[in-house]
Amino acid sequence: MLLIDKLSYSSRLRDKSPVLKAFLAVTTLLICVAARSVLFSFLVLTLMTGLTVILGGTSIFDYIRLMRVPLAFLLISTVTILFGISQHPVEEPFIKVFGLFYYFESGKLIFGLQLISSAFGAVACLYFLSLTTPFTDILRVLQLLRCPTVISELLLLIYRYIFVLYETAAGITTAQESRLGNRSFKTALKGSTGLFSILFIRAMKKSSLLYDAMEARCYDGTIKVLWEKKNAGKGEIAAVILLVTVLGICSCYLKNIV
Repeated sequence: MLLIDKLSYSSRLRDKSPVLKAFLAVTTLLICVAARSVLFSFLVLTLMTGLTVILGGTSIFDYIRLMRVPLAFLLISTVTILFGISQHPVEEPFIKVFGLFYYFESGKLIFGLQLISSAFGAVACLYFLSLTTPFTDILRVLQLLRCPTVISELLLLIYRYIFVLYETAAGITTAQESRLGNRSFKTALKGSTGLFSILFIRAMKKSSLLYDAMEARCYDGTIKVLWEKKNAGKGEIAAVILLVTVLGICSCYLKNIV
């Protein structure tokens, strides 16, 4: 089982209304992106981390491990914005490589900080939703929003095939390591090539078997899932509306501040 799926099912907020949690996460995300403020983004990051870890019961070590994944992409994308390329010498500090001048654009430093902080705050909002709400409940929210059936069913199938690919890849990797297939860089590279080729073939076979199993259970083109009704209390609704209102007011005050 994937870590995110495991944490969502074991969260203390699992039985809360998925509609209310989705409203809080998406609204906060939109406010964070619109504010484009470093201070407000860190406020959102702290708030969402507290809700996920303290109220949801997610381990702080698992949360940090999950946060490291988007951090690498955000750092790479921010660094590419802060550096420019020119064919002629510039006033900024530069390095000349193969006739091109690579220089640091100090004027974009504030923009880079705003970008990475806003993105990190948005990631924290999405992690709050995904770590406290099982995927089937998220699909229920999409259904209530009148999302086209074909999209929700595609999301469900893609989600299911993630586990199929993960389990297949884990089995192949274990078999390769038991045969010392990763003892050097050369053998690891060769093993990775074999992994991808075998993974594709086995994934196609398992998808065919899964479709046969669905047809054996009278599949008629529509995937039916049993939903558990989860209503939000008046106190919870009032608390979320109050929190979103306070965040909106804070974003207005912090919008013009770095």
